[in-house]
Amino acid sequence: MSIDMTQFHGVFFEESFEGLEIMETELLELDFNDPGEEEINKIFRAAHSIKGGSGSFGFNEITDFTHVLETLLDEVRAGKHQLTKEEVNLLLTSVDCLRDMLSAARDKTEMDEEHIQSVQNELEKALGNKPFAKEENIDSNDSEDEKSSGSGWQIKFIPHHSIFQTGNDPLRMFRELEEFAEITTEINIDKLPPFNEYDLEECYLSWDLTLTTDVDEDHVREVFEWVEDECDLTIAQIESEQTNETKESELIKETEAATERRESRDRRKTDRRSGASTESSSIRVNTDKIDALINMVGELVITQSMLGQFGEEFDINNIDKLNEGLKQLERNTRELQENVMQIRMLPISFSFNRFPRLVHDLSSKLNKKIELKLSGESTELDKTVMEKIGDPLVHLVRNSLDHGIEMPADRIAAGKPETGTIHLNAYHEGGNIVIDIEDDGAGLNKERILSKAIERGIVKEGETLSDQQINALIFHAGFSTAEVVSNVSGRGVGMDVVKRNIHDLGGAVEVKSEEGKGSVFTIRLPLTLAILDGQLIRVGSQTYIVPLISIIESLQMKSESTKSIAGDAEVYSLREDYIPILRLHSVFNINCDSTKLDDGLLVVVEAEGQKVGLFVDDLLAQQQVVIKSLETNYKKVEGVSGATILGDGTVAMILDVTSLISLYREEAEFNKSSFINTEAA
Repeated sequence: MSIDMTQFHGVFFEESFEGLEIMETELLELDFNDPGEEEINKIFRAAHSIKGGSGSFGFNEITDFTHVLETLLDEVRAGKHQLTKEEVNLLLTSVDCLRDMLSAARDKTEMDEEHIQSVQNELEKALGNKPFAKEENIDSNDSEDEKSSGSGWQIKFIPHHSIFQTGNDPLRMFRELEEFAEITTEINIDKLPPFNEYDLEECYLSWDLTLTTDVDEDHVREVFEWVEDECDLTIAQIESEQTNETKESELIKETEAATERRESRDRRKTDRRSGASTESSSIRVNTDKIDALINMVGELVITQSMLGQFGEEFDINNIDKLNEGLKQLERNTRELQENVMQIRMLPISFSFNRFPRLVHDLSSKLNKKIELKLSGESTELDKTVMEKIGDPLVHLVRNSLDHGIEMPADRIAAGKPETGTIHLNAYHEGGNIVIDIEDDGAGLNKERILSKAIERGIVKEGETLSDQQINALIFHAGFSTAEVVSNVSGRGVGMDVVKRNIHDLGGAVEVKSEEGKGSVFTIRLPLTLAILDGQLIRVGSQTYIVPLISIIESLQMKSESTKSIAGDAEVYSLREDYIPILRLHSVFNINCDSTKLDDGLLVVVEAEGQKVGLFVDDLLAQQQVVIKSLETNYKKVEGVSGATILGDGTVAMILDVTSLISLYREEAEFNKSSFINTEAA
């Protein structure tokens, strides 16, 4: 009887990815001048396990690649080969290549054979062997002499749509080419969409470049090495007038092949994104959590059995026992809920583990010396939250690397150690998880931020802002004070996206900074996206839920503390602070008990550093509610983030405080404009 080996693939891939994490961690900490025996053995064992498993399951490409990698590691641990810094970086690149190969094998997509072969050839060179080349890639008529001869190069450069989002600029590369070659440029606008569909963060153009130069191909390719994963690039030699037509035909064929490879890579990336649930569909759970859950289910069964007896022989004299049984059921249900939620909780180290490699690679590219410190790695949060917080964290760390930490010479001149520090810290606070990204760099230049904001019309000339409000300006869409656009950041594309993504998770982000000393970005997130601690409020016959995390206080209003300003705007004087009043009955166009402010209550909420008072009829209970997506089941509604079903079966809307504040701002601007126009008339 044959055994279906595919049933074991899931375990193989999971263990292989864990092995790659071990390899990457050990390589980043490896002293290549004096590598420790145990560290090398760990790396070797991980590679050996991947090689053995891939061979058993018939993943021959992975087996062949890992064999070369394993051979190099074996020579290192035997003392026959001394690693260099460049070879350690090559081993890290090999880990990346293996990760892509395993992902492709798992998702049943095509592997990038060209990249795999390139990395494998580099490993062969490190071993002192002649690089292996597939026969189909060898052209017997293409000698090195022929490659270096000719009058120039024909280049077809097709950037991927996302190239701007990675901080790259084609114009800078063209200028670099002009330094050693006469260049002719033709632009292709065939893929330019209609104006109303245009996305400023996307690139829709491509270029045909003709270089008249004797520079060899390696120098030309070096200009594009920063974007090799962000474009389709074909380079063909211009030899003579007689062969131009042939070369053009070859260029078209090569371009078509490159396009096909790009589309294959894009499909593979899309498949991996859509298959993310497949990758993360399993979760390792401590047996203690499983045991606690089983015990809780046992308690629940006992309670259900006890309550079932009352249904068979109900006696009014047993009402006290029935009430006790219902209380016990409530306790069991709450504990069961907590235990189930604990199963989904994972340590944030799963998210932090990517940053040592990120800091290592970017600090090398930026020629900076940076030390990464991690703390609070055991802090747990919901798996779904962790998956969605990854990209915002990456952007904030990259921002600290590029704009925060100064160059070593500048740090020494400022009296600082030449090595900068980035500290990631996670901890629980008030039922939420807090993540701090702290650096000891240059800090935010508040004068430059304010000047840029005035220049762009975000802030009016002469307007007074607090430090916190000035710092918050960096989260405006497209806002950037970078004097030079780097390959890492500086286009203003990202900080607004970071804020939006964190807000979509029900969280908030703020920044504190001291010029010359550094900055701290603080992210506050709910522990889970499934359950919310909320305050029930009533407006007329409708019940709404305000997240407790947003509420500052609730109070009965006094008429003498209420004032009207330009237009119909109202504010409430509270301890030397003026709180704008937002009437919920007006926002949602519903009837309320009374429009007189003295008859209602004010719920003061805060988001993004701004407070607003919600005028409501009554405060009801506080309770945990299960969040249901309103957009999925109905459509997006301004001012509402979701819905829940209350104990009596009615549906209650969960208020989106940030969105409500935005609505207030829009209404206030409209009222102010109307007021000014009326006064002028």
